[in-house]
Amino acid sequence: MKRPNVLLITADQWRGDCLSVAGHACVRTPNVDALAREGVLFRNHFAGAAPCSPARATLYTGLYQMNHRVCRNGSPLDRRFDNLALAARRAGYDPTVFGYTDTAPDPRELDRNDPHLETYEGLLPGFTARQLLPEHEKQWLSWLRSRGHRDAVSRDIHVPPGAARGEISAEPTAYSRQETQTAFLAGEFIRWLGEQDAPWFAHVSFLRPHPPFSVPEPFGRMFKPVDGPEFSRAKSREIEEALHPYLGYSMPKNDKGSFIYGAEGSVSDWGTQDFAAIRAIYYGMIAEVDAQLGRIWQALKDAGVWDDTIVIFTSDHAEMMGDHWTLGKGGFFDGSYHIPLVIRDPNATVRGHVVERFTSAADIFPTLCESLGVETANHVDGRSLRSFIDHGDAIDWREAAFFEFDFRDIANGEAERHFGLKSNQCNLAVIRDEQFKYVHFAALPPLLFDLKADPMELNNLAPDPAYAATRLECAERLLSLRARHLDQTLAYTELTKDGPVARRP
Repeated sequence: MKRPNVLLITADQWRGDCLSVAGHACVRTPNVDALAREGVLFRNHFAGAAPCSPARATLYTGLYQMNHRVCRNGSPLDRRFDNLALAARRAGYDPTVFGYTDTAPDPRELDRNDPHLETYEGLLPGFTARQLLPEHEKQWLSWLRSRGHRDAVSRDIHVPPGAARGEISAEPTAYSRQETQTAFLAGEFIRWLGEQDAPWFAHVSFLRPHPPFSVPEPFGRMFKPVDGPEFSRAKSREIEEALHPYLGYSMPKNDKGSFIYGAEGSVSDWGTQDFAAIRAIYYGMIAEVDAQLGRIWQALKDAGVWDDTIVIFTSDHAEMMGDHWTLGKGGFFDGSYHIPLVIRDPNATVRGHVVERFTSAADIFPTLCESLGVETANHVDGRSLRSFIDHGDAIDWREAAFFEFDFRDIANGEAERHFGLKSNQCNLAVIRDEQFKYVHFAALPPLLFDLKADPMELNNLAPDPAYAATRLECAERLLSLRARHLDQTLAYTELTKDGPVARRP
């Protein structure tokens, strides 16, 4: 049987509810929808961690953060772990990346003066880089200058003409819809596609809809600030910050410049109208990425390989986008972790199916391994999604989502000083089923939410004696999950008089 092509696409910071196929109130994503009609939409798909590097470590290795130990952007990925690029090589592919993987290299294998140790935006071992595009975007800026944008010398290009630096503006950028970072990477992939004469494996890693929040016409004014669902949040920012000590620490620290290029001050200074205006731009950025996905779908069809290609569309993590009076990712709210996942395998018989079960970013790596007929080289925490792709359901599947967040600050120690904690105490883990969500901090008070009665996660039931039994049950489930997912790489092997016996369930 001919090996399939594989196209893994990630769109950074895309919320799982922002798909028209998932029933969003105003966002329209016709090209993701078209992929879902020919494949499987996983409605309750969650990132394993946040921000980018920890989330991608789970996606690429199939390991939970408790095992891969990429705690934050800048935490190195231990070289001993298998990953999807290395597995693709074992399957006979030359896996090629367009964009970035945000993988900090293992420093034990490099000289201290190696410039690769000065950034977390390294390349996942196993990948061939055809077109890198890290967050400084220099490759894209150079391309813009070759197209006549002489002022494209810095990321100031994201400030719309006529808008002040740091201003929230839906005005169009100086670059057109054919000149976005997304269009640039899509074009590079399409050019590479035309060179292929054997089965291929590509990872296209789009930065958008990651901030800074600005977009060319017609996308900037495609949505109005009044569009969209009600924000999930308390009546005031002060009430929100009082919910938990971590929120009281983290919310005032959120910096405007992380979201609007050139802005200064705390996100806490923005009000309802500001969040609504930013959200409208964010929706437009999603529409812009979706348009480029349609361009890629058409290129695959024009090349005659659409029906030879497994396509996976997902994100690394999501975006709070005004929920709980904040922006960005991290913490414990669903808004940071619920992400899209659509998989289309042309050889699968299941089409247009929606999976409601809880799935994890950790499931992508074992799914690819099973699809390509290779074994993982070490323990993985995720499970293959092939049963959903091939049959629509799976036996003995997980009943809850699990994700983690580590807020240690190794370089500066700020969180450690604020809370009076050691670095290894600055973390949380979440277990979340259809009704209850339990948040366990290593050294801070826990939280418990009844999601059926309180879908916005506003009322912490953990201190309520009436919910003590529920809190205990959730804590036991979380402890059991972590115990089951201890590294099993050699634990399934036993040396006997007849030699090693290995049984991997």
